[in-house]
Amino acid sequence: MNTTDSEPRSKFYELLQEQVHNEFNAERQYIALAVWFDAEDLPLLARHFYRQAVEERNHAMAIVQYLLDTDHPVGIGGTDAVRNDFSDPVELIELALRQEKQVAADIESLAKTARAEDDYTGEQFVQWFLKEQVEEISTMSTLLNVAKRAGGNVFEIERFLEREAGTQGPDPTMPPVAGGAL
Repeated sequence: MNTTDSEPRSKFYELLQEQVHNEFNAERQYIALAVWFDAEDLPLLARHFYRQAVEERNHAMAIVQYLLDTDHPVGIGGTDAVRNDFSDPVELIELALRQEKQVAADIESLAKTARAEDDYTGEQFVQWFLKEQVEEISTMSTLLNVAKRAGGNVFEIERFLEREAGTQGPDPTMPPVAGGAL
């Protein structure tokens, strides 16, 4: 289904293209957080956020694959500036939680738009991302609570990650990723 200039543009597919951009922005911000933790010699927090960055990259590339599979144009643009200056781990985790909540709102908007346009395939595609955002917000909220309770003792946060961070493999229900998931 090639879109031509005479066909109306689907708002859903425009939002999907924006979401590719948003996911790459999230990836870059997570890299910045990971690098900050790495520079502070906090390897488990660094690893956690490096993994988050890879997840965001995979999310972007899953959307790219969907756009390719549905014969829609794909554009990969630049990313926005990221924040690099922080003073303590709680500040970084709060930023990550805000970012996840914004992504959740973006995904909900995608789902609403697909439904409004009677795009059942698009609505089904977005369902996995809705489920994923519940998990992401829950995980980041827990990490933030632990960080606050640690009262400045970053090694307690590291111990929590060592004890609780699972070594889960890839989610077999995730949509296909262009070029393969990392």
